[in-house]
Amino acid sequence: MTDSDSPTATRRSVLKTTAAAGAAAATGTAFTGAAFAQDAGLESWFENTSNFDRVVDETGSSEVTVEVGAEANGGAFGYGPAAVRVDPGTTVTWEWVAGSHNVVADDGTYESELTNEEGFTFSHTFEAEGVSKYYCTPHQSMGMKGAIVVGDVDVGGSSSGQSGDDAGSDGGAADVDFDGWFENVGNFDGVVDETGSSEVTVEVGAEANGGAFGFGPAAIQVDPGTTVTWEWVAGSHNVVADDGGYESELTNEEGFTFSHTFEEAGVSKYYCTPHQSMGMKGAVVVGSGDSASNSGGGGGGGGVLTTSDIGVLAFAGALVGGLLSPFAMRATKASGKPPKNRR
Repeated sequence: MTDSDSPTATRRSVLKTTAAAGAAAATGTAFTGAAFAQDAGLESWFENTSNFDRVVDETGSSEVTVEVGAEANGGAFGYGPAAVRVDPGTTVTWEWVAGSHNVVADDGTYESELTNEEGFTFSHTFEAEGVSKYYCTPHQSMGMKGAIVVGDVDVGGSSSGQSGDDAGSDGGAADVDFDGWFENVGNFDGVVDETGSSEVTVEVGAEANGGAFGFGPAAIQVDPGTTVTWEWVAGSHNVVADDGGYESELTNEEGFTFSHTFEEAGVSKYYCTPHQSMGMKGAVVVGSGDSASNSGGGGGGGGVLTTSDIGVLAFAGALVGGLLSPFAMRATKASGKPPKNRR
């Protein structure tokens, strides 16, 4: 990530825009945000839930906590996070932080009492794969709803968060294309939203890629000015920015920490030197992620258009031109004047 680069049109953005225009002309329709909406399988359930933007990956954890009465939907009327993905056998504990709420499974399999006791908890263990939707009885109509995705269940879109390198297209972290950075990273399952926090911790040596060879979470989104602290939990690792902007020492000291404050919007990719080839890589999305640095670090994402790129653009241009030519001919005939030959 650079401090001075201003946003520029990248090769990838030009290609995507042109391809979209060609496809829209070919079909006679325009792509809408809903056409690319992340987690389409949960869209209708969360259509009025303000704090849902992705499924947060909590796989690998035997116990997961969800806040009840998190700030959302115009007050303390949310579950935080609204949707999580867990492994079969995981126990989810809901903890009351504000307001009078309950937790009721949409299929009737579990239900807590209705209480306003701060610190009250209710737990349920999810054994079978599937999607469990739940709500707060008095505030369901306001959007106080949640979901637990258990196991490798396809909930639509590209992931449970995301399972590939493209994080979707619906704003914030969903606009990020990591350009192949995470293609061999076993624990990447989307960008975890940490916006609103001034300090965020990432584990170094988290269980991933066949052992203690992961950053956990692999990718996070933060606000500009946020300090990210990496904390060593296992193994001998370091944290090295792909653009050279920061680097920790290589150590196996459990509890060791290294911090960096991200001031500028963009995408900062990083890795562990001895284990990069194994997939020990991470990324910090700062702000919306819009920056000229967005295309760097993964290779092939930005800069000069290649010959093949020009071919793609030429094809799309020809496609659009071919589709528009009948309209041009009709307009010429209607005017009663033959087309002029230009020398």
